[in-house]
Amino acid sequence: MVSVNDVYGFMNELAPVDTAESWDNVGLLVGRRDRLVTRILCALDITPQVIAEADEKGAQLIVSHHPLIWDTYKFVNDTVFQQEKVLSLAEKGIAAICMHTNLDLAEDGVDDTLVEALELNPLRHLGEDGIGHVCELKEEVPLKDFLSAVKAKLGANGLRYCDAGKPVKRIATGCGSCGSYLMDAVKAGCDTFVTGDVKYSTFLDALGCGVNLIDAGHFSTENPVVEKLAGKLREHFPELIVETAHTISQPDQFFVG
Repeated sequence: MVSVNDVYGFMNELAPVDTAESWDNVGLLVGRRDRLVTRILCALDITPQVIAEADEKGAQLIVSHHPLIWDTYKFVNDTVFQQEKVLSLAEKGIAAICMHTNLDLAEDGVDDTLVEALELNPLRHLGEDGIGHVCELKEEVPLKDFLSAVKAKLGANGLRYCDAGKPVKRIATGCGSCGSYLMDAVKAGCDTFVTGDVKYSTFLDALGCGVNLIDAGHFSTENPVVEKLAGKLREHFPELIVETAHTISQPDQFFVG
């Protein structure tokens, strides 16, 4: 029989919790360690819809990337949205393991999986802290063609971008929200940078530095790791049913009218 703690131990091997950023909150955030598990649901975020899906499917554990709990609580009740989710999990007997910045940096983690999803070959890390990658295509391609490929490969609703007037050859990538690494991309000689959650000022800086900047969204640049994680859990725990949530999708939409 497999317990919540067995799954947590395996996750800690894949992405050690002590490698997470000091401000982060990772690990077993809700649930009993000795709770037996027969079914796991994997998701990027633990939303009310994901909790309901786990309950409907009879999953005893949700494994997510983004932490369920960020703040120190003086109480847990149904008056605060984030706390209501914790309360709901506890009432339903569903545990939650969240692996965030430690999974970003892990081998085959979020950053590596983004490069794999984009079908790029990484040359080295983008930042000295191990964040992101620098990749290079065999032949340069027009930005329009690269934009189309990024949108399709990541299943993004749409892309925000700025065109620095260059074809795409040397590419920097950074999962989630890595706009602050723009100058690292410039120093690495990249003509294009793919990330998410890009600020207005960063687009201006990219144009000034002559770099094509593509904001593919936080969800789309990180969600590919969910299926990767589910596959690793299936391989390590063949006796368990491990699924990816189908009730969560990119929350931001693009209106064209």
